[in-house]
Amino acid sequence: MSNNVLATRYQTGLRNVPVGRRCHPSLTVLPKTCTPYRFKRYALDSSLASRNVHVGAVESPAETTGIIVDVDNKFDSEYSVIYVEGNRVPGILNSLSSVLRDVGLDVGKAAVDGDDKRFRNRFFVQRSRGGKVTDAQEIKEVVTALEVLLKAKTALSYVSRPKFVGQGDTGRVSALMDTYMKNDVLSVQEGIVNHVEYTMARSRYKFDDFECYQATSLSLRDRLIERWNDTQTFFKEQDPKRVYYLSMEFLMGRSLQNTLYNLDVAENYAEALRELGYSIENIAEKERDAALGNGGLGRLAACFLDSMATLNLPAWGYGIRYSYGMFRQSIVNGFQHEQPDYWLTFGNPWEIERLIVSYPIKFYGHVSAATEDGRQVFKWAAGEQVTAAAYDNPIPGFGTRNCINLRLWAAKPSKEFDLEAFNTGDYVAAILAKQRAETLSSVLYPDDRTYEGKELRLKQQHFFVSATLQDVLRRFTEAHPGDWDIFAEKVAFQLNDTHPTIGVAELMRLLMDEHRLGWTKAWDLTTKVFAFTNHTVLPEALEKWPVTLMEKLLPRHMQIIYDINWRFLQQVRGKYGDDWERLARMSIIEDGSGGEKFVRMAYLAVVASHTINGVAAIHSEIIKETIFNDFYKMFPEKFQNKTNGVTQRRWLAFCNPPLRDLVTEKLGSDGWIRDLYQLSALRAHADDKAFQAQWQEVKMVAKKKAAALIERLTGVHVSPNAMFDIQVKRIHEYKRQLLNVLYIIHRYNQIKQMSPADRQQVVPRVCVIGGKAAPGYEMAKRIIKLVCAVGDKINNDPDVGDLLKLIFIPDYNVSTAEVIIPGSELSQHISTAGTEASGTSNMKFAMNGSLIIGTLDGANVEIAEEIGNENIFIFGVQAHEVIHLRKERSSFKPDPRFDAVVDFIRSGYFGWADYFGPICDAITQSDYYLVANDFPSYLEAQEKVDATYKNQAKWTRMSIMSTAGMGKFSTDRTISEYAKDIWHAEPCVVPVPE
Repeated sequence: MSNNVLATRYQTGLRNVPVGRRCHPSLTVLPKTCTPYRFKRYALDSSLASRNVHVGAVESPAETTGIIVDVDNKFDSEYSVIYVEGNRVPGILNSLSSVLRDVGLDVGKAAVDGDDKRFRNRFFVQRSRGGKVTDAQEIKEVVTALEVLLKAKTALSYVSRPKFVGQGDTGRVSALMDTYMKNDVLSVQEGIVNHVEYTMARSRYKFDDFECYQATSLSLRDRLIERWNDTQTFFKEQDPKRVYYLSMEFLMGRSLQNTLYNLDVAENYAEALRELGYSIENIAEKERDAALGNGGLGRLAACFLDSMATLNLPAWGYGIRYSYGMFRQSIVNGFQHEQPDYWLTFGNPWEIERLIVSYPIKFYGHVSAATEDGRQVFKWAAGEQVTAAAYDNPIPGFGTRNCINLRLWAAKPSKEFDLEAFNTGDYVAAILAKQRAETLSSVLYPDDRTYEGKELRLKQQHFFVSATLQDVLRRFTEAHPGDWDIFAEKVAFQLNDTHPTIGVAELMRLLMDEHRLGWTKAWDLTTKVFAFTNHTVLPEALEKWPVTLMEKLLPRHMQIIYDINWRFLQQVRGKYGDDWERLARMSIIEDGSGGEKFVRMAYLAVVASHTINGVAAIHSEIIKETIFNDFYKMFPEKFQNKTNGVTQRRWLAFCNPPLRDLVTEKLGSDGWIRDLYQLSALRAHADDKAFQAQWQEVKMVAKKKAAALIERLTGVHVSPNAMFDIQVKRIHEYKRQLLNVLYIIHRYNQIKQMSPADRQQVVPRVCVIGGKAAPGYEMAKRIIKLVCAVGDKINNDPDVGDLLKLIFIPDYNVSTAEVIIPGSELSQHISTAGTEASGTSNMKFAMNGSLIIGTLDGANVEIAEEIGNENIFIFGVQAHEVIHLRKERSSFKPDPRFDAVVDFIRSGYFGWADYFGPICDAITQSDYYLVANDFPSYLEAQEKVDATYKNQAKWTRMSIMSTAGMGKFSTDRTISEYAKDIWHAEPCVVPVPE
């Protein structure tokens, strides 16, 4: 539909109105001077357009059962009083008022009366030019118009918003807002164009795809806010135990598609946009990824929010509204370049700025002690203060009315300008102070190789947890003033890794210094509300802060941490006696080798939390045996496992519609989108040849889509007939992208040495690697350059052609993953055993029917158990062998094929021999991640992959079995376990409206 037709339809509220027609011919009672906007409201509210009712031919009042309309000019000296009575219909007050305005009357005031079944309203009106309505013809037209409206209204179906106890008498506001926005195509279109004109101030006659995306998102957000308000009101009324998920990262990706599906309006929006001349697919591409995270940690947090909402848990997420997300990666001549990802350049239509929700956040300064009411109190005189301002992001559940919240904090100056400094001419200092405050929430993961970077990172952590805790305490004390005994019954905090751990000291400070609780009570509450999720097995990855930095930045918190540590060590002594080595190992304060002291944040989290959990079965056992062994021996009851998951909605149902539809057709319903265990029924069809053929067709659709994306991003054309072999994740030595590249070089050399006849037997492969290296991680950047250099050589070698391609995907993000993962046939999860905590991309790939080649590490172990060892390609040493093999490194003799590949790199065949030298040295000398040890086993597994792929029936059966076995790996299961075993929180289901 052209924009001109859209404008006409928008003005009249009608479908298929010829261009240029301004008013519906049947509405003869409307004054000739009516504007299109007034007419639009009348036509929409009365639904005359769809019913083609002629006002002049309406039934008489006597025939209209239950409807009374009367005009009284004696009751009031200034106004005509119009009395309207009828059966109560949602939205009636708003509709009646609109009709009166549309027939040229100004409503001075209204009186609302009645009960649940009947309404009795009085409207005090005057003509627009002044004076009462006295002309008999005018009165007749008014009465007739109202009767037509009432008759049409009673014949329509509306969705009433629930009435919550304790809201008070909201009177007119309640009557005006007692129905939900409609989701029919016409209403959706009106909402979109309204936002184009009234929110964005653009012409409804012409707006581009990006403006259409913004308007579409805003119209969808309107519907989100209805659910959000209902949910928060219901939570407040029911007063359940609330869960607060604290994370420095939320890798949300795009929101439009996810929201459309979760609100069950995807088809209507697609149709509405299609009629307006736009494509929902093109519109969705205009959204910037909300890259407020680095990788698995942030994506897990995003999946958790989806499941919390879907499972109707009374939960909120809390984090930072970074102005710059994870850096945008560009590849120039094979080298990674980091560019700012200012994702807020054009605003974020999904967030709601909460101007009235802000908290003071303090830094630096000094602490003084005083005596008040016979007890010692501490006062922190801060040297710097900023304001944390709230931005809310509604998170809808799937198949439910519940809509929870992600509250992100942005740093603002505590006062806009230092007026005195400004007035004395030092305006530069005033502006710099403002910029310094806002820098606090600017960058995700500042480079912490410098002291300044460490200081900023710790400031960020305190900033977000302090704002969060103040917000939670405010909410609790408003509902339960002074009733601290039930605090742990109403509040649960989950620390997502060590980053929010400073919240332990901050909660103690707030309880003691602000709310005047004693140490014993404050510590008792603190240890009952915090739980801690650990995401690493590497001791060097556990966060530590210099004591000198903590004392300078957060002096009161350092005092509290010292006290916590002293009391805890007395507890250790009470159990183990004067075991000084044990006391040193378990102390929250570490004495560094150079005399510098550090605060071990993970230890603080373990000491203060009632529950500590790992994120995969093998990971949870490793942390009990290694990094937290002493704590496990002392507090075995604290430790649990909660294997990670992903949301099947975004990572299968929404990102892979062809496979979704095929699975739904075969299972007979889409119930698996809420209960992923239902996928197990696919096992019965794994050997069905017809179903296998359908499965292959669906995979080919996804591969072609992935191939188009690869060509668009890299310029390299790849054949969808080749096997798509994918490894996409953060670039790190322990994830061993290097092992993958070494194998690709080995495969390349094999192909080069083959005869033409032998090459015909080769399984063509498109190998894709993607991910970002941390800005300060030099070795990871060298690995990226090696991938690109090898790819340049292979992709341009005519001897190889389509038999082998190596592609590096730049700026890998959630949106790219939503295309690449469905198209994958083999996915690589090849970290050194015992180094990956869980991994979640392995779950996404397997869920979409991609087969895994991997080590027995992280969640691979449990995936193999669920889908069957025969449906996964496992290789490599096991976790318990790693320490022993590292010790024997000096006597280890690498496989000759490994040495040949390393020598090939050193020879300069791929160029940059000197630059790649440190890579070769790392894997031929210390080889900490056992690349050489696992190389032969990896080659054997790859040979098995090729042999299996040649048997497409077998490969497809394995693919089906992979998807069928993924029921366990939904975050719905993970969150259910958190709620039951850790948070002890119950669902709080918003009532379904009538």
